[in-house]
Amino acid sequence: MQRYSFLSLARKALGGHRGWEPAWRKATPKKSYDVVIVGGGGHGLATAYYLARNHGITNVALVERGWIGGGNVGRNTTVVRSNYLLPDNQHFYEWSLKLWHELSEDLNYNVMFSARGSMFLATSLGGAMALRRRGNGMRLAGIDADWLEPDDLRRIAPNLDYSDHALFPLYGALIQRRGGTARHDAVAWGFARAASDLGVDIIEDCEVLDVQREGERVTGVMTVKGPISADRVCLATAGSASILAGKVGLKLPIESHLLQAFVSEGLKPVVNQVLSWGGSGHFYISQSDKGGLVFGGDLDGYNSYAQRGNLPVVEDIATAAIALMPNLSRTRILRHWAGVMDMSMDGSPIIGLAPIDGLYLNMGWCYGGFKAIPGSGWVCAHTIANGQPHELNRPFALDRFERGRIIDENGVGPVANRH
Repeated sequence: MQRYSFLSLARKALGGHRGWEPAWRKATPKKSYDVVIVGGGGHGLATAYYLARNHGITNVALVERGWIGGGNVGRNTTVVRSNYLLPDNQHFYEWSLKLWHELSEDLNYNVMFSARGSMFLATSLGGAMALRRRGNGMRLAGIDADWLEPDDLRRIAPNLDYSDHALFPLYGALIQRRGGTARHDAVAWGFARAASDLGVDIIEDCEVLDVQREGERVTGVMTVKGPISADRVCLATAGSASILAGKVGLKLPIESHLLQAFVSEGLKPVVNQVLSWGGSGHFYISQSDKGGLVFGGDLDGYNSYAQRGNLPVVEDIATAAIALMPNLSRTRILRHWAGVMDMSMDGSPIIGLAPIDGLYLNMGWCYGGFKAIPGSGWVCAHTIANGQPHELNRPFALDRFERGRIIDENGVGPVANRH
């Protein structure tokens, strides 16, 4: 890997950005691999990296129909946290959060992780009771959680509406101080470079058209660049998960919806933590290093594969923003977009073996996709390498829906704490 001095960086920057070394190899697909991973987002990239790093499996192709960073990994609001109530979620997301804290050093790439704190606001007595219960559950599991009374909350988040006539009066907040944000494109680039350096072939502009099988076993994939054979195929896609699974006869308990996100003009610091609210509406906000406010809210209420937003949700989220933080009323929105969210029926992901030999699933991430990237890659790589799930992803098997062992936690997404 080439390293640059300050002077060489300045010359390249001022000289039209020519001559940069690519961060990862632009691979041409071989005829066969030990493992093919479909989907070059955060979960696919992390799975490829940990297959090589943890298990020494480097004869791996990661195929992406577009470009690295062009899907959901580059279209989200970058929140990282592990403040869950149910034990299965607690153990998994806490392991992922621990990996986040070490990720820049591990990848030798600055993913710009900022442990600024993740805070859930209570705007009703019922919401406060629910968040206190969640905090108690977290502490029992050894996860940090602190309850903030309104006066404590005012000291660290002074721009919220604490007035007597506030539309949503504040009863306190639950804060996880180790939570925060990371830079989404840096996460994608860091995993891609690290996986490529370990020998993984990253193949962009290579849409998978079909998953090939012989009897009850997968044998590879058919792509726009031709067939690629493999003993093991992992589907780590967003939006296309149900479509690809359907090609091998799997009907997944997943629906695809839009989730919009927004970025404002650059402002002086006004939001020091990640603020989330799930009262009679839903809203969450943080501030980027460039000063733009990054925020979002509820899903659009219909199934879609589009990556564009709609005005009714824009109005709804803007209303929630101004109700909680009136000083944002004259802030200008620069742009908004939508990611394709694969929503499972219980709000939790599907990670593990499919009922077809050699096929592995990493999908259905609902609202938890970005925060789960390193943890997801770690356990998915373990599952592929060993042919059986890691203890952390065993509860997230596809057959839990058949067995009735769903992981249905009030609070994993926009329905949090609506009491």
